[in-house]
Amino acid sequence: MASLDAIDRNILRLLRLDARMNNVKIAEEVGLSPSACMRRIRIMEDSNVIRGYTVLADTASIESTIAVIINITLERQTEEHLDRFEAAVQKHPEIRECFLMTGGSDYLLRVEVANAGEFERIHKEILSTLPGVLRIHSSFSIRNVLATRIKSRR
Repeated sequence: MASLDAIDRNILRLLRLDARMNNVKIAEEVGLSPSACMRRIRIMEDSNVIRGYTVLADTASIESTIAVIINITLERQTEEHLDRFEAAVQKHPEIRECFLMTGGSDYLLRVEVANAGEFERIHKEILSTLPGVLRIHSSFSIRNVLATRIKSRR
């Protein structure tokens, strides 16, 4: 897809605020007809600018989970090592997020666990077997202060 114009960026902004906003409302907000707006959204979906839609749930109220933030340092930062690591991470649904980082570590991962025993299993069976890992540094969250900046529907 070519670079995004101001209208595309505005559509993305609106969808980030409320992914359930209907197309007619989005079109009205950005000054397009509903069909033109839907065409732009579909193009962004087809080109993976929009990779999907999701629900942000308060996992603490649904289930007792602990977010674990994991810093990973690789043995080498070559393209081959980065690609192998990223391909391996994508095979494990336990890993909720993975970011390539600058600074002290190469990657930041987020997993959610019910308890320390579950994290020990993930550490032993997944994290320590990922290709090229030199160092793993994990931190357990105390509580989530801010998950997103979307407006509340209440």
